[in-house]
Amino acid sequence: MDVETVIFGGGAAGLWLLDELLRRGRPALLLENQALGSGQTVGSQGILHGGLKYTLSGLLTGSAAAIREMPAVWRDCLAGRREPRLTRTRLRAEFCYLWRTSSVSSRLGMIGARFGLRVAPRMLDPEERPAVLQHCPGTVARLDEQVIAPDTFVAELAARHGGHILRAVDLALALDGPGRVRAVALQNPETREGLTLVPRQVVFTAGSGNAELRRRAGLSSAAMQRRPLHMVLARGRLPVLNGHCVDGSGTRVTITSDRDATGRTVWQIGGQIAEEGVTADERQLLSRAREELTAAIPGLALGDVEWSTYRVDRAERATAGGTRPDTPQILCEGNVLTAWPTKLAFVPRLAEELVRRIASSGPPVANRHVPLTPDDWPRPPVARPPWEAIATWWRLADDGRPFEVERVAA
Repeated sequence: MDVETVIFGGGAAGLWLLDELLRRGRPALLLENQALGSGQTVGSQGILHGGLKYTLSGLLTGSAAAIREMPAVWRDCLAGRREPRLTRTRLRAEFCYLWRTSSVSSRLGMIGARFGLRVAPRMLDPEERPAVLQHCPGTVARLDEQVIAPDTFVAELAARHGGHILRAVDLALALDGPGRVRAVALQNPETREGLTLVPRQVVFTAGSGNAELRRRAGLSSAAMQRRPLHMVLARGRLPVLNGHCVDGSGTRVTITSDRDATGRTVWQIGGQIAEEGVTADERQLLSRAREELTAAIPGLALGDVEWSTYRVDRAERATAGGTRPDTPQILCEGNVLTAWPTKLAFVPRLAEELVRRIASSGPPVANRHVPLTPDDWPRPPVARPPWEAIATWWRLADDGRPFEVERVAA
């Protein structure tokens, strides 16, 4: 099968790119060896950042300048005003709250957050505050950063182009040299029948999987870095809350809310606690999480809450010192493009640049690619939200020690 572009990786970047290419009449197939969105996309908190967290030092950083246009792009897509129209993607929230702890550095951070943004915080009067933040010291603000349910976003994009998305468990790359992919050989995981794809261009958008894909393509895996997170989950009779607790030049905790299959509120808790928790085991991090939430949200009731954690790696192009890149990153080597969006909000910008580079390689190839039906080839499923895939849940004793309350077969 001749196809202009073969995309490896069915997360946000790969699916958005597939949509952009097919709408422009550029033949493309997407390959995924696990579930669509597994890893970074469905494990993310779904916040469509506008740069606030990068201005807390009081400066308009490179990251903030690059990302500040993105919320408007997403908002138009979610409202159906531009392609891809994402009107079936579920919004968890139209905006986030921003509040601070009582420290001096936190107060300074709130001041710094005002500078140079398209989406800047609006300070709330006391009567406008949600009940859960009524007892927080100082200012509470509203920030018009939307929050999406990432699994519904993945499902919507996948449904648009199902015949162009294949499950690829076993594959081999035939090379003409480093970064020169001549063919991609697949086996149907159900029938064991073979399929050979002959691409003009290959795009790696597989997040952490890019390292292994690059190795198979004869390229260095050292071009990528991983910055791990250890995220916290809490479920129970919790208020719905989406937002950031600011402490100095960072976000002490970032909380997003959803519902599980039984209707319980679930909090995903990231921010500084998830970065510092990488070296902690699950029990240590859960004890720390309750302390942090109690400090960040005075008066919060956590007595009947159940807890768990999950780990996820942020995959990025390698930088000096391992710092986060300011913008989406693309490496071009032979006929291989390796891409990292850096943040979920950057995905439209990354896809636009990838399309430009693919189009610059020449006119569309002759379309000898007939979309495959599910009977021809199995499709990858959409990944479940982290709280639906967790094996163990805990409660915390009065002394902060976790004790197990549920163990679910994986």
